Parts: sequence; structure tokens; C-alpha cells
Amino acid sequence: MEGRSAASGARAGVHTVRPRATAALERLRPSDQPEYPDEPFRLRLLGCFDLRVGDQIVTLPLNVRRLIALLAVRERPQTRTRLAYTLWMDTTQSRATANLRSTLWKLGPQRGQLVGCDGDRLRLAPHVSVDLTRVVAQAKRLIGPETDLPVDDIDVDELNNELLPDWDEEWLHDEREQLRQLRVHALEALCCRLGNGGRGAEAVYAGQAAVTAEPLRESAQRVLISAHLAEGNLSEAHRQFEIYRRLLWDNLQLPPSPEMTRLLAGALRAAQ
Repeated sequence: MEGRSAASGARAGVHTVRPRATAALERLRPSDQPEYPDEPFRLRLLGCFDLRVGDQIVTLPLNVRRLIALLAVRERPQTRTRLAYTLWMDTTQSRATANLRSTLWKLGPQRGQLVGCDGDRLRLAPHVSVDLTRVVAQAKRLIGPETDLPVDDIDVDELNNELLPDWDEEWLHDEREQLRQLRVHALEALCCRLGNGGRGAEAVYAGQAAVTAEPLRESAQRVLISAHLAEGNLSEAHRQFEIYRRLLWDNLQLPPSPEMTRLLAGALRAAQ
């Protein structure tokens, strides 16, 4: 009896330990992450990082967000070695590679929906829509040679947003500067296109966005002043010219260019 009781106790002890061990393992697995519907993921990088599917916000660990953002910004497939070095350049290559493996594991069930694999290369899954990709394509069309480009679907606010402005990642610096230059060129082009289409108020708004992005840029100031003049608002054009003249002198001790001065002077003569 005592032997059977001890055996039963031992078996009972085993059964009481195993569920705890299993539960501990389950907590370590990414399988407890929510399953998302079979809908395209929408990734926002302009202004902030935001990943959604349908109406759901997808919550991801920090290193997973960093990986997804890097793949989205670079667009082309990246080798695992390059990804690891870029994301963890302040550590050893072996540690960086281990960090990448851990990050991929943390993606959990949605890994195949977010990241594609081509041998040793990783890329963002093709069905993930990215606002950066869309805005860059729109900006390139705006500054291109096509004259009949519709501008109804162009969102000035999107063109005015920076790339992940709150992130302090070294690999983002060059990408952010390239986008800034493209955005300002596109806003200037949009201002001109809207003005030529008789949409003065929208042209002024686009011109103001260009000036906000780069206050010392004369071409941005010029299209905004031209938009004011096209609406017949000479006082607004003169006020903007004076703002720019003082700003340029305070920062660079330079006067506006002769071209800028002639633009306003000609409008003043015409109004007399």
C-alpha cells in the first residue's frame, strides 16, 4: 500500500510540475500573438510608425519595428548580414546576427505576412502597402515632365511629413535628407501646378508647406510669393518677401536674389 501510495504521489508530482513547465515554455513562444485577418497590412512611416491591418493596430516589439521600417525604406531585398550590421552596428557581427534571428522569431505568426525571404535576402512582403512608397511615387510624378498630371489625390500634409521624425537611427539620416529634398521639390511643383490650374488657395497652402519645410530656400519662397500674386494679393506677397528678406539677412547676411526682387518689383509697378 505504501509503495503504491508513493508511486501515486510521484506520478502526481510529475503531473503537477509538467503543466507549469509547459506554461513557461508557452510564454516564451510567439504563438500567443494575435492572428490577423487575411487583409493587406498598411504601414505608415511618415510622421510616425504605425502598422495596421483592417481596423486593428498591430503592436510589435521595438526591434521588430526597426527591422520592418528598414526593409520598407530600403525597398530592395537586403542580405541578413547587411541588415544585422545596419541595425546593430555598435556590437559584434555574431551578436548582431543573433539579434536579427531573435527579432525574426519575435514576428510570430504574421512573419510570412510581413517579411519575405529570397534565400539569404529579406524583403518587406509585397502586399504590405507603405505610405512612403506612395508619396515618393507621387512626388516624382509631380516634378516630372508630364503636364496633364491630376493633382486631386495629392495630399499636401503627407508631402509635408518627415520620415520617422522621432527615431534616432543612424541609417535614417541619409534617407531622411533625400526625402526632404524630394518633398520640397514636389511641394514647389504642386504649388505651380495648382496655381496654373486656377486653384489659388490650394497653391498658397502648398507653397506655405514648402517654405515651412525649408524657410531659407529661395525657390520655395518664390513659388509662394507667385501664388499670392496670382490671387491678386499684393500685400501678402510683399509681406512674405519682407519675411524672407529679414530671415535671409539674419541667418546668412545676404539679400534676396535680383530675380526675387524683380518678381515683386514688377508686380508693384503693374499695380500702380
